[in-house]
Amino acid sequence: MTTDASRTSVFTPAALQHLITTGDGPRLLDVRTPGEFQTGHIPGACNVPLDTLREHRMELGKHLDENVVLVCRSGARATQAEKALAEAGLPGLRVLDGGMTAWESSGAPVDRGPQRWELERQVRLIAGSVVLVSGVVGFFVPGVHLIGTAIGAGLTFAALSNTCAMGMMLSKLPYNRGPRTDIRTLVASLQDRA
Repeated sequence: MTTDASRTSVFTPAALQHLITTGDGPRLLDVRTPGEFQTGHIPGACNVPLDTLREHRMELGKHLDENVVLVCRSGARATQAEKALAEAGLPGLRVLDGGMTAWESSGAPVDRGPQRWELERQVRLIAGSVVLVSGVVGFFVPGVHLIGTAIGAGLTFAALSNTCAMGMMLSKLPYNRGPRTDIRTLVASLQDRA
């Protein structure tokens, strides 16, 4: 991989798969929750949840170079991780274009574990359920329908800001957490893969 300034900040699944199969693959940092990572990840990827990455970006930055591709479900969290690591002095990292969704769609290999619902699906279930219940209850209790309006406003803000407060809250649930990420173990893993 080149490190010139003209390269794009995204990496296609096909290009990444080619580099991995030729033995020239970059280091892969998967910034999803441990639960999401356990469900399925690119073989050889290292799980560094976005919250952990943000909190320890300076320390992690000491053990990384520009030969890194950041991975999440769709690319949004990986882009946030890219910005956080750029602030820590690591500009030029790449994001897997389309994330795990695109990787799996391309037929690339995935290490699978126990299956869980993705955060986006959980958000749709919770938001849809709250809107449905508040709409029905609103027929009998004046003003309850405004809860659905608030959820709609939150989802609109989430789309415009490319963040999701409900998703971040759901990621804290035991169902989504998976094994705890220890920074010392993570740094040791990064040093082993250097």
